[in-house]
Amino acid sequence: MRPEDCLRQGERIDDLQTAGLRILQHPARFLFGTDSILLAHFAHAPKGASWMDLGTGTGILPLLILARRPLDRFDAVEIQADAADMAARSVALNGLEGRIAVHAMDMLDAPAFFGHGRFDAVVCNPPYGKRGCSLQNPSPAIAIARHEVAITLPQVVSVAGKLLKNGGGFFLIHQADRFLELAALLQAERLEPKRVRLLHPAPGKHAHLVLVEGVKLARAGVSFLSPLFIHEEGGAVSAEMHAIYAGEHDIL
Repeated sequence: MRPEDCLRQGERIDDLQTAGLRILQHPARFLFGTDSILLAHFAHAPKGASWMDLGTGTGILPLLILARRPLDRFDAVEIQADAADMAARSVALNGLEGRIAVHAMDMLDAPAFFGHGRFDAVVCNPPYGKRGCSLQNPSPAIAIARHEVAITLPQVVSVAGKLLKNGGGFFLIHQADRFLELAALLQAERLEPKRVRLLHPAPGKHAHLVLVEGVKLARAGVSFLSPLFIHEEGGAVSAEMHAIYAGEHDIL
């Protein structure tokens, strides 16, 4: 699809600077950030895996993950019809219609629609703001992306558990101060936490985000990876973050 055929009023095309990929975004809506890039590099699966993205927004996670995984395929669900349409047009812009399917639907309906035990890997960059505990953004589109308006964290984990095959991995990023809550939810859905990595704004700063992998029906035992610092002490972007932005390596 030609770029001029993809754009709608107010939208722009951003270069992802990896594998020649581009994405449609709207400045007045929720734009993807560093957390999506970190999650895309944290997630992993066997070659040729089937993936699900819960709450894909404008489709950033499937694009970034498939840039490194040419044999894999993605289904992606998004409750906001206009965002799902933008994601589908980004897929077409990159000629990836055969590898990414975008579905405008509530993720709560995904297990019944796709079937239980269907996917090798599920990814989600969920809303961080806990329902009733954070100030809600006045923009409905941004509120759905940032706050537990349309979905709660327990519901997200439950859906992921239903969609995954035994041995499949659920990968998500969330606020570090909700890690214990998240770990308990994962275990309740038989998604054993296996890898955890804390993300710090800079050395000497408390962790603000956490990357977590839960594996369905895995044995107990978790690996806490070395902390990742987004910036160096002087404020410059860290060397590891530069490498991740450049797509040079995954987050181990």
